[in-house]
Amino acid sequence: MAKFSFPQFLTAKHVLELLKAEKNPLRALSIFHAASRHPGYAHTPPIFNHILRKVASEGPKSSPHIPQIITLIRPQQFRFSEDEALAAIKAYSAALMPEQALEIFQNMNSIFGCRPKIRSYNALLDAFVRSNKWDRVESFFAYFETVGLSPNLQTFNVLIKGLCKRKQFDRAKGLLDRMRGSGIEPDSFSYSTLIGEFLKNGDFSDALEVFDEMYERKVVVDVVCYNVMIDGFFKKGDFGNAMEIWERLLRDECVFPNVVTYNVMLNGLCKCGKFDESVGIWHRMMRNGQRPDSFTYSTMIHGLCEGGNVEGALRVYFALIEAGSVPDSVTCNALLNGFCRVGRIDECFGLWHSVGRAGCRNTVTYNIFIKALFENGRVEEAISIWRSFQKSGCSPDSTTYGVLIHGLCERGYTNRALQVLKEAEDGGGDLDVYAYTSMIKGLCRERRLDDAVHIFVQMGKHGCKPNSLTYTVLINGYCQASKMVDAFRVFNEMVSNDCIPTVVTYNTLISGLCKVERFVEASDLVKEMLGKGWKPDLVTYSSVMNGLCRDKKIDGARVLWNQVIKMGLESDVVMYNVLIHGLCLAGKVEEALGVCSEMRRKNCPPNLVTYNTLMDGFYKVGDCEKASEIWTEILGNGLKPDIISYNIALSGFCSCNMFSEAMTLLDNALDGSFLPNAITWTILVRAILSNATLLT
Repeated sequence: MAKFSFPQFLTAKHVLELLKAEKNPLRALSIFHAASRHPGYAHTPPIFNHILRKVASEGPKSSPHIPQIITLIRPQQFRFSEDEALAAIKAYSAALMPEQALEIFQNMNSIFGCRPKIRSYNALLDAFVRSNKWDRVESFFAYFETVGLSPNLQTFNVLIKGLCKRKQFDRAKGLLDRMRGSGIEPDSFSYSTLIGEFLKNGDFSDALEVFDEMYERKVVVDVVCYNVMIDGFFKKGDFGNAMEIWERLLRDECVFPNVVTYNVMLNGLCKCGKFDESVGIWHRMMRNGQRPDSFTYSTMIHGLCEGGNVEGALRVYFALIEAGSVPDSVTCNALLNGFCRVGRIDECFGLWHSVGRAGCRNTVTYNIFIKALFENGRVEEAISIWRSFQKSGCSPDSTTYGVLIHGLCERGYTNRALQVLKEAEDGGGDLDVYAYTSMIKGLCRERRLDDAVHIFVQMGKHGCKPNSLTYTVLINGYCQASKMVDAFRVFNEMVSNDCIPTVVTYNTLISGLCKVERFVEASDLVKEMLGKGWKPDLVTYSSVMNGLCRDKKIDGARVLWNQVIKMGLESDVVMYNVLIHGLCLAGKVEEALGVCSEMRRKNCPPNLVTYNTLMDGFYKVGDCEKASEIWTEILGNGLKPDIISYNIALSGFCSCNMFSEAMTLLDNALDGSFLPNAITWTILVRAILSNATLLT
């Protein structure tokens, strides 16, 4: 226990000043007890009143301390009033100790030397409401009449709060009429309590009705009531009604927005994606001389960053500093995340060091920065930040390991990711399903299926249950390796473990079956999918169409295509490319070109794969002129030919005996830093061998 140095002659005034200056309730309590032991000193009623109210702010955590304070009260020494008794009842009420509050109420005369009046009755009634002692609430309210005590406004407000907690809204509304029948006009607290609970319960129309009633009955609507309404509608996502209440507030000549109002508006607008409107509210707040708090700054910075306005967010951050406020971790993280999202990584390093100097780095800060570095290909720097994280004193969480393992696998550092996973497992790190799934996906991508299965087994041993994505990733690994027996074994295990397959799971299996030319089974799986209530998506139809095309069933693919159109689904570039590829395989290149024209009409721009497929199709039917036009179109549309484009063009020129054009294209490609691969050289060597005249 802390020791305090008091003057020899300690006065109650001095102790009260010390208690008021101390913001921490428990430290204030230590001062109180230390003063209690000081020779010749006795606590006065104002001291008891203050310490009981301060301890009550701790809520249920204050329960052991209140009786210790009460035992020190000596009514023989000082004259106590109902105020001190009220503070004791309210302290027990806040600690959810209604029986002890009742004991104080019943023994007020012996403990405090005074008798309970209406305020004490109301305080005890509130203690029962807080603790959900509904039978006690009913019986004690009836006791008011027994002792001839008339309920007042505060009594009814406590009852309204209790009925709202019990979701008895009709009874709560009925109390408003009963109050008026007793000659008591409900106040803004009566209404705002009812409105707040309606909003929490999702009864927005009832909340609005009660709010409108306040206007009709000329009840003064305070700013709290406006704030509750605006916040409720924003949380519902009802931008229109939230703004209507805001406009009402601005028209109300008796009430003005406070900091809470502006915070509610800024937070709500940002969550609705109304970032420009939030900037307007910010400027209004500044013009009206309202001092933003840390929540205001954090909300504004987060909102501006979400909207991509990182420069504006930075200006708000500097305004925070200039106002003498100290940015907290939430604010700093919001700003760092904003710069990371727009890819301004070099500037992120400056922010990173600034946040470090301010002592605001936490686990979330590290997670944000490591993720951004991986996404921007800065792998070594991400690893460096991870090393500094391990020495920082912060503890990695499941997000940290997920971000790290996912980032390493996506960038091809699979063995490094395995090392991180093993270290986390051995050290009791918090590994979740995302981390394990990312690891399995990375291993499957490298065709390391045995290692992937090992990790799959390990995650179960470490108490991490696979989800549908985990199973789907492993199934996809087997499908890519054409191991369909194993893929279906995992699928059946998934179902037996009550993990419901998703559309993606079915799509993966359908695509795998088409890859190994088991087209009938792929079709059957689509039927099974439909039978279980799953709605096929564009990926499903694309996979089936691809299978039909590879099976040379172009008419079937066309029929399926028309079904997709009739269902109102908008085909994407992948699906168009599948159909174009199928038509080109069947030698129907003019029809394929027509599909390409249809793509443009449907606002689905062809991509490089589209043009490569068409160019290859025209070369294969010997139409070198049309194929050359496709090459010109690639360049004209600002697309950059890839290795596949060059190989198609080189092969096409050679097949048309246009060897000089082929060599010119190769020279141009080499001048443009194009690196031929094995297929390129095979094309050229075969052309040379098949036409010896090229050597002369």
